[in-house]
Amino acid sequence: MTSHKTSQTMKPATAAKKLGVYLQATPAEFQEGVVSRDELNALQADPPQWLLDLRRDGPHPRPVVAAKLGVSHAGLARGGVTEALTTEQIDALKAENPEWLQKERATQAEVRKEAARLKEKRKAEADGA
Repeated sequence: MTSHKTSQTMKPATAAKKLGVYLQATPAEFQEGVVSRDELNALQADPPQWLLDLRRDGPHPRPVVAAKLGVSHAGLARGGVTEALTTEQIDALKAENPEWLQKERATQAEVRKEAARLKEKRKAEADGA
């Protein structure tokens, strides 16, 4: 008896998330279909022009916006950023450097510093145990 290997598929929203792009900015045929694992791998290995353009210019999804600004998702919300932003809008925000962005970046730096401290502490405890 032979088993047929079925191709794993995902919703367009899941594929867009894995590709790091804003679903509403993708072509209609991408939004309306399903994406197989093989198609996703092909898009990652050899991105079409629309994907290259979206990754370069946006609009970018919130996780990408947060990463580009160096803040958390919650920090974006506290700063009033609730929608997808283009690279140009992100660059303008960086140049403007509003007070909320300065504060959120400082908070994020403290969080990273504390995470590193805890990691070192756990490592030292594990080495000593």
